[in-house]
Amino acid sequence: MTEPRGPVDSSRVPRFAGPATFARLPRLDEVARADVAVVGVPFDAGVSYRPGARFGPAAVREASRLLRPYHPGLDVSPFATQQVADAGDIAVNPFDIGEAIETIQHAAGSLQADGTRLVTIGGDHTVALPLLRAVARRHGPVAVLHFDAHLDTWDTYFGAEHTHGTPFRRAVEEGILDTSALSHVGTRGPLYGKQDLTEDQKLGFGIVTSADVYRRGADEVADQLRQRIGDRPLYISIDIDCLDPAHAPGTGTPEAGGLTSRELLEILRGLAGCRLVGADVVEVAPAYDHAEITSVAASHIAYDLISLLALQENGERAGERLPAADGGPRP
Repeated sequence: MTEPRGPVDSSRVPRFAGPATFARLPRLDEVARADVAVVGVPFDAGVSYRPGARFGPAAVREASRLLRPYHPGLDVSPFATQQVADAGDIAVNPFDIGEAIETIQHAAGSLQADGTRLVTIGGDHTVALPLLRAVARRHGPVAVLHFDAHLDTWDTYFGAEHTHGTPFRRAVEEGILDTSALSHVGTRGPLYGKQDLTEDQKLGFGIVTSADVYRRGADEVADQLRQRIGDRPLYISIDIDCLDPAHAPGTGTPEAGGLTSRELLEILRGLAGCRLVGADVVEVAPAYDHAEITSVAASHIAYDLISLLALQENGERAGERLPAADGGPRP
């Protein structure tokens, strides 16, 4: 196996110099192939309130300059044992949501064709639907772990079926999700009515509110999620507004009372061993950010997701059985 090409050496090239790829990694066209590709989707035509997430990928890449090659929390060097590369941005039509969805689905499918797993930076949450379509085409219906202040299972807005508040309803309707293993985490705030919760439950989602995380703690929540996910292929979708506005002010639909960045990262680390097949981090709107608080959080979230994939890759190459959701070995 060819040794992976890692980030630019910050002891030789200052962090504030050079191209702003994610974590200063090589571009996809600079390596033979990638185990993991970081791809941006600068699209926000599906937002219902504040626009600006189209500038999220660039902001997250800029904030990622300070990431380092060893993750002590997971005891892994995510860029040393797998080839991670920046695939650039998917160029989508900002005026036609339907065309944009088709473009994202096709591009994501092409990037995954040789087994590459994607960590996608949005963009608004509309982009989750085509990403889920692409990953389900490869893996079949997937379990979904959805971190968000909102349910994103509403039916329509102004009669439109495709917005950042509808992707998971559409995905259930299309049969691309494993409805026995769907979870929202971090939901909170006012709803249109109690029927929102009833309809969401009918779609198959379980809910862990931000208050639940506060009361139960990150370790217990992660354990419960692992049990629900089991050995299914897992897609993780993270709306940055799952974090409290104190930790992520730069987003389109902020809600008070959210998760801390520490809670979110600890829950993610508690998912080590799950069969992650793809992930996204969306809704970073830098125009509303302060001192890069939101984009720094998003860059670390993406780094943790890449680290989880590295642990998975290491286990697969060693022929090891990763721990199952109940803590025992997988068959």
